[in-house]
Amino acid sequence: MAENPATLRVIARWREVPSFDSDEEEAAFWAGHQLDARLMQQSLHRPDVRESTTITLRFDPRMLSRIKRVARRRYLNYQSMIKQWLSERLEQELRE
Repeated sequence: MAENPATLRVIARWREVPSFDSDEEEAAFWAGHQLDARLMQQSLHRPDVRESTTITLRFDPRMLSRIKRVARRRYLNYQSMIKQWLSERLEQELRE
């Protein structure tokens, strides 16, 4: 049964989205929640080639697999999601 959009809890930060053990658990969560439009807007990757530097990072294959799985659930490119996470963490560190 679909919830009334006015009663859905708005998710303002990615960390408010829990890990799910099953598709049913995830479906139940999203039946009562929705992403804040600003969060979705921030998730869009806008490359600026003039200010972008390519680097190489080595990840444990299992960790990379888990990152890709999270990104797929959020309909994001995993590399863009990693950059978003790094940006959010950097801002957090700079505030402290």
